[in-house]
Amino acid sequence: MPTPRQAALNMLNQVLTEGRLMSEAGVQRALEGLDGASKARAMRLANETLRNIERADKLLKSHLRKAPSPYVMNLLRLSTIELAQGGDAHGVVNEAVTLVSKHKKYGSMKGLVNAVLRKVAADVPEKFAILRAPRLPKWLRGPLSEAYSRDVVGAMEVAHHAGAPLDISVKSGAADWAEKLGGTLTPFGSVRLQDAGQVTALEGFSEGDWWVQDAAAALPAKLLNAKAGETVLDMCCAPGGKTMQLAATGADVTALDLSENRLKRVQENLARTHLTAKVVCGDALEHAGSYDAVLLDAPCSATGTIRRHPDLPHAKNGDTFGPLIELQARMLAHTASLVKKGGRLVYCTCSLLPDEGEVQVEDFLETHPDFAADTEALKRDGIDPEWITEEGGLRLRPDYWSALGGMDGFYIAVLKRAQ
Repeated sequence: MPTPRQAALNMLNQVLTEGRLMSEAGVQRALEGLDGASKARAMRLANETLRNIERADKLLKSHLRKAPSPYVMNLLRLSTIELAQGGDAHGVVNEAVTLVSKHKKYGSMKGLVNAVLRKVAADVPEKFAILRAPRLPKWLRGPLSEAYSRDVVGAMEVAHHAGAPLDISVKSGAADWAEKLGGTLTPFGSVRLQDAGQVTALEGFSEGDWWVQDAAAALPAKLLNAKAGETVLDMCCAPGGKTMQLAATGADVTALDLSENRLKRVQENLARTHLTAKVVCGDALEHAGSYDAVLLDAPCSATGTIRRHPDLPHAKNGDTFGPLIELQARMLAHTASLVKKGGRLVYCTCSLLPDEGEVQVEDFLETHPDFAADTEALKRDGIDPEWITEEGGLRLRPDYWSALGGMDGFYIAVLKRAQ
């Protein structure tokens, strides 16, 4: 059975040397054999290391003549961050030495690992605390700096480094659930928990009274404002958070996704929450029908979710973003044909890049004169009017609500079709 540190190291190696995301099945297999608490610890260790690689490398630089192999370097990074955050020096150093000594190729490096980590342990907490918030890699920092000011990008980086509390959406009685779970209500009406622990053990999870969903991610379905009896399509619906929101309104919901495996998660979530939707496996570009309202959460770079997914900047390099942007434009145009006259369409992406948000909607409105941005729909509690963009959409950023713990980066537009 692996230890949490061993599992965390395995995940780090896959993200940093193979370019895999933490959510991928191969990476998640590193957690096999661990109980719930140990899995949570392994994930925390890996995520904290990914958030702090720049800091770890700076702290290690003075103790290394040259960079060792990626495996050994990742082990040193993992151990350094745990030491910096108060980990027991004896336990951290000893297990690191044990892990490298058992490696067939790098066992001879145990002396270096022991020597470096003992030096690091002597002063790392004090040095760690004064280092700047880690910067995004150049491939992402560059485009963001062109879209926003450097100060804004810096504020985003601080938010990314801080991580994210747990937000949940409830079927009803959000204020009551905030009190039961010791959380607070966000301005959008989600319940925010700062130290949630094991999610599945919390009151109301097994009963299906709520589901995990970032406050910003919950906003598109709220802005769609589905009503009982309306026909509603949730495009690219997995893992189902927005589907559950829409189903909870009493609307006649169709949940569409291309992946059968991801749809299994949607069906499991619907079953747990005792909500109903018609689940369909199919290509969004080929789907036919006519709906009162459609929600298109388009495939995107996911750059707005880095505070919760610190692996993304390390596993990606921006090469796939061009095809994604083209796909978004095609999906948005096709989705528009599914909206009834007088109906509404919400387009959203969990991206910070304007090419996946503001630019997409601006181009769409130029070629679809029967649609208009409905800025009135954006005038609701919790939304700062300054977040409304020139073309009539809504730009959310991770540095917003900084005193409350931030939010995911999102772009949302409510588009209304003429009668």
